[in-house]
Amino acid sequence: MANVIKLRKGLDVNLKGKASLEIMQTKVEGQYALVPDDFYGMKPKVVVKEGDAVKVGDALFVDKNHPEVKFVSPVSGTVALVERGERRKVMSVRVDADGKQEAVSFSEKDPLKLLLASGLFGFFRQRPYDVVANPEDKPKAIFVSAFNSMPLAQDFEYVLKGQEQTFQAGLSLLSKVAKVYLGISAKQKTPVLTAPKDCTVTVFDGPAPAGNVGVQINHVSPINKGEVVWTLGAEEVLFVGRLALTGKVDFSRTIAIAGSEVKAPKYAKVLVGQPLASVLAGQLDEQKSLRIINGNPMVGVKTCKEGFLAAHATEVTVIPEGDDVYEMLGWIAPRMKEFSTSRSYFSWLKPKKTEYTLDARIKGGERHMIMSGEYDRVFPMDIYAGYLVKAIISGDIDRQEALGIYEVAPEDFALAEFVDSSKLELQRIVREGLDILRKENM
Repeated sequence: MANVIKLRKGLDVNLKGKASLEIMQTKVEGQYALVPDDFYGMKPKVVVKEGDAVKVGDALFVDKNHPEVKFVSPVSGTVALVERGERRKVMSVRVDADGKQEAVSFSEKDPLKLLLASGLFGFFRQRPYDVVANPEDKPKAIFVSAFNSMPLAQDFEYVLKGQEQTFQAGLSLLSKVAKVYLGISAKQKTPVLTAPKDCTVTVFDGPAPAGNVGVQINHVSPINKGEVVWTLGAEEVLFVGRLALTGKVDFSRTIAIAGSEVKAPKYAKVLVGQPLASVLAGQLDEQKSLRIINGNPMVGVKTCKEGFLAAHATEVTVIPEGDDVYEMLGWIAPRMKEFSTSRSYFSWLKPKKTEYTLDARIKGGERHMIMSGEYDRVFPMDIYAGYLVKAIISGDIDRQEALGIYEVAPEDFALAEFVDSSKLELQRIVREGLDILRKENM
């Protein structure tokens, strides 16, 4: 029987615009892009030229420090553009899809070599540092979270329907690399999630961020200095399963198109790197000022309609930007339609099931950090979040290590940033702290 861990700290934010459980189809055509910034922590070296013909699974760029880690094309076609920015930084590699989806076949018997050759290893992330995993490391475990508890997040149990065998094949292949831990929600009932083979299941019962893999690692097998854990998204386990069953890579995803500004929120079958215009066509009011996000509103990355689906994104959300809002009376207004965690607005009188339309405004400037315990109320890890943030800001590396920085990633601080009255960019601060620590330990 699976172990059940009940979490009481956290916060569920009920936003308007959840995707209905129906799927719209999109065509594999147009220009697709693989973006190196989606794979944090590696230095890209482009291995193709404009005009080259590629198949699904052919490498577009590799990691300079570990050339065996490849990042491969999600479509077959012709390399259209190697986009570079300042100081010749690789911004993206774009491929004109031919619509045929011809794929490379992989036959390596060793599981790790198979993942490396196919380009799927690039989707693994490691703790500490929350960067692309190092294939030379020996991880003590691979963690997979099968649910996302953030607002407007994809329902993986719905996505999994009809792909149960593929998911199990992925877990079985991963178990040959390291011990696999699968985290599921207490609400999930699909047999392949509740009683899978070749992995250890833990049930998490509680509010967001219960679905964060970092929270799950902290409660199941905390990371000590010198230890390494690899993590993989649940849909990326499907990528691994398809590879195990067919010998070919298939980067198709079922993502949620959600948010209060989407006319008909629903799911869409897409490919990694697909142009967002193809899934947002006819869904937006072009007269409004909108924030388009690759991911969910808490941890996603700002993008635009001309952008491309990020490598790890399982939803695309659209909310109001808020730069065209003018409020009479300002903070004095009762704000019955605004969400508040501290009863600052009269909306606390409404039922918990009320859906809110929140925009991208910060509503206040950065100010002095007050140790009020705000973070602890929404941070269900055995870590003093406020003290860790102060240690990062002050550059005290010894104290950061003592307070558990090896276990965290920026996404673990998303809710703390949401409720922070000091308006600090906690995710950016944590990211900078991890980068400095990684550089010190290299």
